[in-house]
Order: sequence, then C-alpha cells, then structure tokens
Amino acid sequence: MIRIIIALFLLLFSINVQSQELFVYSEPASNMPAHSLGMRLGSSIMTDRNPLHNTFMITPELMYGISRNLMVHAEGILTDFNKRTELNGGALYMKYRFYSNDEVHSHFRLAAYGRAAINKNPIHQQAIDLNGFNSGYELGLIGTKLINKVAISTGASFVHAGDNAGNKFIYGDNNRNALSYNLSVGKLFLPATYTDYRQLNVNGMIEALCQTNLNSGKTYIDLAPSVQFIILSKMRVDLGYRFPLKNDLSRTMPRTFLVRLEYNIFNAFR
Repeated sequence: MIRIIIALFLLLFSINVQSQELFVYSEPASNMPAHSLGMRLGSSIMTDRNPLHNTFMITPELMYGISRNLMVHAEGILTDFNKRTELNGGALYMKYRFYSNDEVHSHFRLAAYGRAAINKNPIHQQAIDLNGFNSGYELGLIGTKLINKVAISTGASFVHAGDNAGNKFIYGDNNRNALSYNLSVGKLFLPATYTDYRQLNVNGMIEALCQTNLNSGKTYIDLAPSVQFIILSKMRVDLGYRFPLKNDLSRTMPRTFLVRLEYNIFNAFR
C-alpha cells in the first residue's frame, strides 16, 4: 500500500514539467494575493456504502486575501442526505503564512491555519470530517516547498469533533480527537512554454490524505489524483477522484468524485 503511494509520487516527479502551488484537496502554505476575492462552487458525488446509492454535496465558498500573509474562507454545505437538498452547515477557515524563504529557483513557506465548522447532519461515521459531516474545530500547520518548479506540500492538524445540532457524537467522548495529515505533489503539464497569461494551464497532482484517531489508533489513508485547468489566470476547474487505500477508520462514503469551479477577482477592494 505504501509502495503504491511512493511509486505514484515518483512517477509524477519523473515528468519534466513546471509546477503549480494550487492543490485540489488541500491548501498550500502560500496565500492568494492581497485584496483578492475568490468564489468557488464545489460538487462532490459520493457512493454511500450502506445502503448502496449515490448522493451529493454542494459547497459554495467565498475567499478573501486580507493581506499577503492572511486569508479567510467562508463555506456553506448543502446535501441531499435526507432525500432533499438543504443547507446543513457551514465552515470558516483562516490561514496565516508566518514564514517565507524565497530564492531564484525555489522557495519554502510555512503557514498556520484554523477551521471551525457547524453541522446538523446525523453522525454516522468514526472519521471526523469538518467539510460536510461534523461540527468541531481544526488547528494545523502547512509547509510547502518549490524545488526546480516542483511543488511539494505537507500538513498536519489536530481535529476535534463536537456534537452536531441535535445529534450527539455517538462514538464516545474519547474518540472525538484525531490527527489529520497529508502529502501533495503537483506539476504543470501545459503549456510547455509559458508566453502569455491567456494560455490554458493544465495541472496534474496526486495527494495522500490521512487521518488517525488519537484514542483508538484507527486510520484511513486515501489517494486523490486530480487534474486542474487554469483559464486566463483567474478561472479554475478542478476534477478529482478520492478513494481509500486503508480504511480502518469507518466512513459511510469513502469514494468521492469532485468537480469544482473557481473565479478570482484580483485587487477587488483596493
């Protein structure tokens, strides 16, 4: 299993193309430009394991670059878990880049972030997911390195699950805390030579997404390959598929297709 992850990352490293610090399933340590406004609309199509059927989640999101080191996201969560589409929660995310070492052909950046989420869905899985399933909070660190135009990002966070509105966390108070961690690698496949901001950029990336419950020690390890299109340097389309390699930490919907649209307005409030 671990050998599969390593082999896929090495395959991506071996292709001699440029990289982008824009990951689909995780955030890099870099921030969006100051005073910029971003709008996202994500749609996740999930396969429910019990009973077997497809369901979806829609996540509208607003992002704002407060300064070159500080940015904030506000997200809504709409699902059809109860056979009708309804607003089931939301989340607030803030990231602060506190270190940057920029060189000619490389840089290294560190950032701290926090997320707070509320949700009213019934709790039906041991894994803690603040992006649609659980109320709670998350505190974490991200490190991103650019080496010869290859972007590598890793992060780790402490995640705490609260009770959803009217729905208690049923897996025991000792299992409310988890460690989440990830490793992401991305590259730019097109254009081969950059000459104009109007060129279509096509990025490919692979991300390993993991969580371990701090009490039970149960773990999941997901792999998430994705492709990303950047249009006119301000519009973005993400297509990804996330699936488990190890799934000891039970989830009802471990396989997910993701489609996300994003539009950025630079210098929106200057």
